[in-house]
Amino acid sequence: MTAFRLASRTIRRYRAQTGLAVAGVAVIGALLFDMLLLSRGLLLSFGDLLDRAGFDVRVSGGGGMSLRLPIPDSSSLVAAIRALPEVRRAAEIRIQTAILRTRVGRPVGITLVGADGANEGGWTIVAGTDLTALPAPPPRCPLIVGRPLAVQLGVGPGDAVALAIEPAGTATALPSLECRIVGVAQFAFGTATDDTVATTLGAFHEAAGEVGEDEAELILVSSTREAGPMAAIEAIQRVRPGARAYSNEQVVEQFNRNGFAYFRQISLVLSSLTMAFAFLLVATLLTVSVNQRLGEIAALRAIGIGRARVAAMLLWESALLVGGGGLLAIPLGEILATGLDRILRQMPGLPEQLHFFVFEPRALAIHLVVLATTAIAAAAYPVWLATRLPIAATLRREVVG
Repeated sequence: MTAFRLASRTIRRYRAQTGLAVAGVAVIGALLFDMLLLSRGLLLSFGDLLDRAGFDVRVSGGGGMSLRLPIPDSSSLVAAIRALPEVRRAAEIRIQTAILRTRVGRPVGITLVGADGANEGGWTIVAGTDLTALPAPPPRCPLIVGRPLAVQLGVGPGDAVALAIEPAGTATALPSLECRIVGVAQFAFGTATDDTVATTLGAFHEAAGEVGEDEAELILVSSTREAGPMAAIEAIQRVRPGARAYSNEQVVEQFNRNGFAYFRQISLVLSSLTMAFAFLLVATLLTVSVNQRLGEIAALRAIGIGRARVAAMLLWESALLVGGGGLLAIPLGEILATGLDRILRQMPGLPEQLHFFVFEPRALAIHLVVLATTAIAAAAYPVWLATRLPIAATLRREVVG
């Protein structure tokens, strides 16, 4: 009889012990799997959000990727970038705090985005039209309002509102600009309480009282498939030496080093703890099982079954227990991750489309390797105990006892 058949018969014989071990490993394995998903979930989700926006290069005015500084003479730079063979399209972005007033109700603070060419991927229209499909004649100040803000204000396409630029902490006497809502949208990085409103750069400049100013805060670039983002960055830096351009991968890597380190540390600590719990559970159950079956193991040794086969039998027992629990851990972990992700995404200020738990093959591979290592380590002491067993003395003790 092979070592595998011996192990499977033993596991079927001790059903209660087997069920306890498999259930324990399943719960612990589910937690381990979730921690692996959490370790890179935000990073993968953030990178996916950047890619889905349709731009793979970002040009800023300096101060790094998170600090918005004006880009001098941005219009000429955008025109030069659009003419590059490595570039498919480019967009200019301006961002400012403002006040939106409806005909009824009190004014609300908003984040105003002035954009030229950023509509494709930057937001998804759910009602009305986009800034690129305005009716003729086009309104003086067309607005795209985020869905949460539209629901809060009770406004929709066709409604008239008043817009006034009011930078945070700065007193201003700028007059209000009469605007018309042309569409309601879901912004790519919009939160559950999103207060974003988008308009054209021309309307933004008019609302801000800017005449002749040409300084965007961000230029978004989509490279051609043949060239790729790095070739586009090199071409942009040839057009304007010293331009600060970053690919999506560089942006994600920057946030990986700074913004997401906390989740990696939590994942590492909790993964280590869950692996230790799995090891202790399986090792304890196998050791108890071996101690209960000392006479049986001694009898197997006495009829000619060697140490190697006994060791293989115990390794198979450990593998079956951990393997069964590990297989159950994957769907259980997915269910648990869905619930935890729903809870964590309720944190204020997070984009609605950002997720904490994201599946990737790498996490599954690590999960399997960790469980396999745990199964081998947990069987080490029971194997040593069984293979060092004194056959005659054990049999005598069993008979006398």
